[in-house]
Amino acid sequence: QVQLVESGGGLVQPGGSLSLSCVVSGSILRINTMGWYRQAPGKQRELVATITRGGRTNYADSVKGRFTISRDNAKNTVYLQMNSVQFEDTAVYYCHAVRDDGFVYWGQGTQVTVSS
Repeated sequence: QVQLVESGGGLVQPGGSLSLSCVVSGSILRINTMGWYRQAPGKQRELVATITRGGRTNYADSVKGRFTISRDNAKNTVYLQMNSVQFEDTAVYYCHAVRDDGFVYWGQGTQVTVSS
């Protein structure tokens, strides 16, 4: 079993910055890709960014150049640095981890609200 626990969400002003963290515990040896998705009210969950164990990253076009995903394999933690946030970034952000057979684990989600 794998557990994912997110932290770092909250209220931020437009143009500001926020950092999210996700600690993965349990049977993690088979985990390869980790990352973040988000879901805004009334919308489908969408990809934000992913990172492989080797460090290869992938970003949604809407966050390229503003968000940075990183990973500390020794700490079993994945991070999301959010800069220049916009109103449209308001959503519940979910950490996810993909097992080598394709099974996906999800965190409970953390709310990010961009408001002036």
